[in-house]
Amino acid sequence: MARYIFVTGGVVSSLGKGLAGASLAALLQARGYSIRMKKLDPYLNVDPGTMGPDQHGEVFVTSDGAETDLDIGHYERFTGRPATSTDSISQGRIFSNIIAAERRGDFLGKTIQIVPHVTDAIKAFITSENSGFDFVMIEIGGTVGDIEAQPFYEAIRQLRQEMPYSDTLSIHLTLLPYIPTAGELKTKPTQHSVATLRSIGIQPNILLCRCDRAIPPEERRKLASFCSVAPSAVIEALDASNIYDVPMAYHREGLDAEVLRHFGITDAPAINLAPWLAVTDAIKNPRASITVGVVAKYPHKDAYKSLVEAIAHGGVANKAGVKIEWIDSQSLESGDLTALMGVDAIIVPGGFGQRGTEGKIAAIRYARESGKPFLGICLGMQLACIEAARHQIGLKAASSTEFGPTEAPIVAQMMEWMSDGQIEKRAENGDLGGTMRLGAFPAVLETGSLAHKIYGETTISERHRHRYEVNARYRRALEDVGLRFSGLSPDGLLPEIVERRESFFIAVQFHPELVSRPLSPHPLFAGLVEAALLGQSKAALAA
Repeated sequence: MARYIFVTGGVVSSLGKGLAGASLAALLQARGYSIRMKKLDPYLNVDPGTMGPDQHGEVFVTSDGAETDLDIGHYERFTGRPATSTDSISQGRIFSNIIAAERRGDFLGKTIQIVPHVTDAIKAFITSENSGFDFVMIEIGGTVGDIEAQPFYEAIRQLRQEMPYSDTLSIHLTLLPYIPTAGELKTKPTQHSVATLRSIGIQPNILLCRCDRAIPPEERRKLASFCSVAPSAVIEALDASNIYDVPMAYHREGLDAEVLRHFGITDAPAINLAPWLAVTDAIKNPRASITVGVVAKYPHKDAYKSLVEAIAHGGVANKAGVKIEWIDSQSLESGDLTALMGVDAIIVPGGFGQRGTEGKIAAIRYARESGKPFLGICLGMQLACIEAARHQIGLKAASSTEFGPTEAPIVAQMMEWMSDGQIEKRAENGDLGGTMRLGAFPAVLETGSLAHKIYGETTISERHRHRYEVNARYRRALEDVGLRFSGLSPDGLLPEIVERRESFFIAVQFHPELVSRPLSPHPLFAGLVEAALLGQSKAALAA
């Protein structure tokens, strides 16, 4: 039977509950235990699919096509376990399901209420499909006291009451701010946060205290006493130099030992942190370093969270340090490409809408003409095709129907495609939410192509999130100017990868960053960093 770990947050948001939970999961896995992670999001959106990346950050897509919170990406990167649509749910989704059931008459005339109907639905989500796992970790988004999160906290309170005490554990992540004028860490915000949690009926068993310096013994004693936890359960969560240091830091502080102690596990296997130590060693002791320019349109870096981590993984694969130079795509539209000249490789990532696309096209043209290593992702691939059509074929009107009517629709909206042997259809003016080509789809690679060399196989599966595709009717013309279609859907209809043979220039319709892991870097990012290092070496020899 699975044991349940609930992770809540207090004081302020963005303290890193997802990262904390994922790090603990990695520690338990390193001891040989199996663990499943689930996320409860209090917002009323059905999912984050229609939220702006500037507000919410990236939308992480699972293999089975669920649009989820970016914390699910942390879960996958730290555990290596692919998440599914049943690992994440929002309050909006729960309400939507309940209202749909009420409309069908499933409640037989009963009055629908938060308790028991909403809380029962939350409990059912938490406890479903958990057989075979040693631990199930549940994270609640936001902070304790948020009005929209109250049903989730009530559901957890009920579950902890209904289950044996030894089968559940509550971890509360809080902030210990340092006040320079007083010269001390302040425990009062954590005390108030715990008091709020206890007023709901939940007593935390472990405190994870985010701080920028060590917790003095007196403050640790005060926290334990006022928050009713054991002194050993006050865990210092110091700022780390990189996120992959966090599991080891928590292990040194005794977090995994405290969890096992609470559950009465005395015969836990010895921990094996060698793989994580290898990752952090590669980050801290690089043999070389490069700069990757990311031509971005969103200023919020969380909009590119998985991309940032995948670039770092590419560095780990090559034992190289990788610095990201953020280049505002709109800044390139004036024609000044100086920012691109100082980087060793260029990435044009995904995005939506026309803003900034001319700057992205300028960056792609610069990469093509200079031979600088280039990786285009999703919109980046579409714009690579538009760039070739405009500047090599001579189709000045080449564009995407996403940006409006065009005489040369190099990129056009998909109306239908194959998914699991079934035809998926979309209406041109239909709903935006959940209507894209979402999830993992296979692709067939051309033997001997750059893509084939990078992947080492001819059939791959990658995750997608888009509703526009490169128009295959322009394939011949684009290939005539050197842009090879080296990856296609199995039926040969949908372009998945384009490349150029004279340099490391490759662009993909899917999102490879979603499946990159620190312990298994994605080959596209490893290949990009390798190509950048090679280019750097050639430049040094030429000098």
